[in-house]
Amino acid sequence: MKTANVVRAKTKHILSQILGLLLIVPAVLVAQEPIVNSDQWSATDALGRKITEYPAAGPRKKDKYIAMFYWTWHQGDDDTTYQVKNNTEIIRQYPEAMKNYNHPAWGSKKPGFFYWEQPLLGYYKTTDPWVLRKHAEMLADAGVDVVFFDCTNGSITWKESYEALMKTWDQAQKDGVNVPKIAFMLPFGAVPNSLVSLRQLYHDVYKPGRYKNLWFIWKGKPGIMAYPDNLTDLPEDQTIANFFTFRPGQPDYVDGPTRENQWGWLENYPQHGYVKQANSVYEQVTVGVSQNASPSTNGHCSAFNLPGSQSRSFSRRNGFDPRPDGYLYGWNFQEQWDRAFELNPELVFITGWNEYIAGQWLPKHGWTGQPFSFVDQFDWDHSRDIEPNKGWGDKGDVYYLQLIDNVRKFKGMQEPEKASAPKTIHIGKVNNWADVSPYYHHYKANIQPRAHRGRYNQYYTNYTGRNDIIGAKVARDDSNLYFYVETANKLSPSTDQNWMMLFIDTDRDKSTGWNGYDYVLNRTSPKKGKIIVEKNIGGRWEWASVAQASFAVVQNKLEISIDRRALKLLGKDINLEFKWNDNMQENGNIMDFYVNGDTAPGGRFNFVYRSN
Repeated sequence: MKTANVVRAKTKHILSQILGLLLIVPAVLVAQEPIVNSDQWSATDALGRKITEYPAAGPRKKDKYIAMFYWTWHQGDDDTTYQVKNNTEIIRQYPEAMKNYNHPAWGSKKPGFFYWEQPLLGYYKTTDPWVLRKHAEMLADAGVDVVFFDCTNGSITWKESYEALMKTWDQAQKDGVNVPKIAFMLPFGAVPNSLVSLRQLYHDVYKPGRYKNLWFIWKGKPGIMAYPDNLTDLPEDQTIANFFTFRPGQPDYVDGPTRENQWGWLENYPQHGYVKQANSVYEQVTVGVSQNASPSTNGHCSAFNLPGSQSRSFSRRNGFDPRPDGYLYGWNFQEQWDRAFELNPELVFITGWNEYIAGQWLPKHGWTGQPFSFVDQFDWDHSRDIEPNKGWGDKGDVYYLQLIDNVRKFKGMQEPEKASAPKTIHIGKVNNWADVSPYYHHYKANIQPRAHRGRYNQYYTNYTGRNDIIGAKVARDDSNLYFYVETANKLSPSTDQNWMMLFIDTDRDKSTGWNGYDYVLNRTSPKKGKIIVEKNIGGRWEWASVAQASFAVVQNKLEISIDRRALKLLGKDINLEFKWNDNMQENGNIMDFYVNGDTAPGGRFNFVYRSN
């Protein structure tokens, strides 16, 4: 009996260990990539404004959140014979059209819908996974914690779009993107449409627990900007009432909160604080890029093309920026941020990311513009989207960088990891890098092709993704600098055009070099086993060969050894910025870093390497 008990005990122990292994295996199979942290990156915008870095921002603050108003309404079965209309282009070419509703430039479809400008990623639909993945990374890099979908009109929740977004962002999260959480913003009142949307979203998303990893949790429950007032006494409605943290939306730009638990979405300066808590800290404050409000409506919501409306170039303290390009400098946006810093809430709600569409309405539709109104968007100055656009050329991302600068000031930052001690690297022997730090993580699986219909007559393809850059390192000794980069899969041949270019800003000064980059490597294909090191000429996309560097490729890893004299860094402390790019398409256009091939880090961001 004793022997049998021992056998049973050992058998039970072995089975327990096997079961434990079985339980562990699925977790390993779905292991998430390391979360990429943009706090370690630097950037300078096209106006020469460097974004805040750790010494000025200070350490990460507790309980500080950024919400972004996000539009999922770019969807549906468009008339593919219809030409996309761009307000800014129309007004520039036909200024007389602003006085004539029936001018041919506006088209024959009435009322018409127009873009104030073309987004950098094209006139896309929010069902395009390629665009949604780009948005996930850009918003994560900006430090945005949650996006609120605009479902404020009727009972439309734009299901096709939010389904595509949840699927794409769920995978992006697995790929290491710290994607914003999601929430919905329903109509501004306890109206029947709001109840319809509330019930539909609960049944479709929340009750079955779909994509719980993406839900925005506020005060212990999923957060939603909606009115619970007309939920009935039915058991299911009461379940809904207890399921969410409700924050009903206040639509007005002037009045401030009219009930205790309201949140705002857009207000005139100085904005109100919303939901004052027991510790006297406000939950929420709005920050807008601009406000479609004018003196003729006493600051209340109106047409954006009315005289004196509070455009991008407007501020209450300084009036209108008088410069022809004053809309680029963000006076309005910054004034609103200054108010947010003053009130110091838990959450800043920003309007907005990607609305872009402007409706053209006659007075009979209830709006006050003459002879017609453009309400929520109008033109370059009278618009409130932060997402980079094409119309401003290399300045199309100035509001994105201004957003990042202020988010860092509001939330604080993680302290940068210090560089490891000097070390001589023998390139071609990759294990030499094991004890070199920091490791600059970047996003995996973001080079998928694009093939998707855009709005109306637009169709977009992009097959430029080639080498998927996932990480980098830098090392140094007294004589050389060493750069290391790895990709998710085996590197393509070095003879490929624009193959694995390395941009280096040796003085961290945008005024020197092309957009600050003093040197580029691999702009021309390596020759006879050597990489060509080129120095910038005059700040333009012109480069002159100044040296050669050794390189080695081992499967998915590329190493480069550069004589410090070639970069004029011999005997100096190292404090530089760098980025890797593969398969640039528009040479000399820095905005290409957002769009084509793969860039690490993305857009204007650079990795920073300091030797002390």
